[in-house]
Amino acid sequence: MEKEIKQSNTTKEERKEKALEIMQQLEIYKPYIKGFENNDEVCYFERYAGFWAWQDKDVQNKVKEIEEKYNCTVYAITHELTDFGELYDFLIVTDYKEEWEDLICQYSKNEFSAFSYVWNKSDDYLSEFGTILVQSFGGGIRRTA
Repeated sequence: MEKEIKQSNTTKEERKEKALEIMQQLEIYKPYIKGFENNDEVCYFERYAGFWAWQDKDVQNKVKEIEEKYNCTVYAITHELTDFGELYDFLIVTDYKEEWEDLICQYSKNEFSAFSYVWNKSDDYLSEFGTILVQSFGGGIRRTA
């Protein structure tokens, strides 16, 4: 049986440009933006503190899996421990330009809603796409709801 080849609606470069625009809007620390721009390095944040995704093999592998499976671009990740599991929120730019105006919505100077893939590492069955609330502070971000 032949593998189905999905037709892309956007290029990786177009998605990357949109991601860079969103990262600047979120006021993410400039070295993290440069790392993404120059080397496709994604940063993940824990309570505003940033780390490179490649420092955690599980997270880096999940970035690759999500990008390949859904033809999207991951540009930032938040990480939290909750009552219902360990969550990684992969903020993404989708393959569909008509969705791009809704990928990020600014509510106040530092509060945003962002479209993401939420990976529940504790129970993968509970992983899903959705909109989360993030707060920007000091070059980092964190999920607030």
